[in-house]
Amino acid sequence: MADLLVYRAEGEAVVHGGDLYGFTVTEWRLPATYPPFAAVLFVPTTWIPVPALKAAFLAGNALLLAWLVALSARLAGRPAPLPLLGAATGLALWLEPVFQTLLFGQVNLAIACLVLWDLTRPPGARAKGLALGIAAGVKLTPAVFIAYLFLTARRKEAATATASFAGTALLGALLLPSAAVDFWTRRLFETGRVGKAWIIDNQSLQGLIARATGTAAPGPAWTLPAAAVAVTGLWLATRARAASGDAPAASGDGDAPADRAPHRDRAPHRDRASHRDRAPHRDRWGILLTAFTALLVCPISWSHHWVWCVPLLVVLLAEGRTFLAATAALVFTARTMWLLPHEGDRDLHLPWWQQPLAAPYPLLGLALLAGAAIAVRRRGAAPPDGTGAALPDGPQLSARSSSASMIR
Repeated sequence: MADLLVYRAEGEAVVHGGDLYGFTVTEWRLPATYPPFAAVLFVPTTWIPVPALKAAFLAGNALLLAWLVALSARLAGRPAPLPLLGAATGLALWLEPVFQTLLFGQVNLAIACLVLWDLTRPPGARAKGLALGIAAGVKLTPAVFIAYLFLTARRKEAATATASFAGTALLGALLLPSAAVDFWTRRLFETGRVGKAWIIDNQSLQGLIARATGTAAPGPAWTLPAAAVAVTGLWLATRARAASGDAPAASGDGDAPADRAPHRDRAPHRDRASHRDRAPHRDRWGILLTAFTALLVCPISWSHHWVWCVPLLVVLLAEGRTFLAATAALVFTARTMWLLPHEGDRDLHLPWWQQPLAAPYPLLGLALLAGAAIAVRRRGAAPPDGTGAALPDGPQLSARSSSASMIR
């Protein structure tokens, strides 16, 4: 559990007043890479012996996985009875990102649960956005969801998340002022500090391009496509939400339309819109597309960061898209990247036919965005039934099966 030892070292640096970004631990000489706020949260890891800490983290991650499965079912609009929840949790352990998270003692499952729990709460729920901001304060990548909230006109939730994130940065600065200055002015921009972007462990768009071009630092060859993917992915996410029938105005967060005057004839329509807007599964593809966009454009997305495969699989199964679910499950269990030679710098010298095997996750993420783009082009912003709008239909993707299976 190498990452767990880093978290413990961060907590010790806080307790003993050490240089938070000046140490390395384990045989791989791993440094601290999270904001100071995260280091403050890791202080309790110093209170118990390492063996007990490892056991606690393993048990905690197992429980978090079960919670993530339950939240994924909520996102899908499906019930999660205990026997099914237990079976799904056991099967999810075979997914490579999940297994690696437990192996390294990572916090990916906790971050995903915080984000998904917050985003699947009903509109108007108390302090909705607070947990999202805290998640972004620990690992910066979830901040992409704040942009998604702004783009979908959920201004109150976005403002709450922004204030929460700013609060984590302020707390870190108050408790660890020198470390905060060091992180926000210097360490934040040292991508290489996190690790080598070109190794097969990195399943981001940058990793894919670096290996495909044989260049350790692809520069504009990565930044320009990453910017395009970021813009396109967030645009598709907003279109997916619009296509679900989740009009921002109905939630009370956006500006009300001019013709929204009280009228008895409109009451049934308003009631249906309000009911739709309070169903978390109506936002399922907007959330998933945002998550996969973040994973693609982040400079480094280690394979264990892709725990969002869990809600993806649950959503696909709930929609009756069994072929796509089976394909995605195969991608996330095959571990093809680890079957390739990757000692030293061999990652940069893979033949062309091994490139897809070295980058299964970003290729799946790009395919997901491509499918969403095809659906937008075919259906427009608002299909009549408001279901299954994020991916195109086909023999195994019929709108009929999507509707019948109560899409999350």
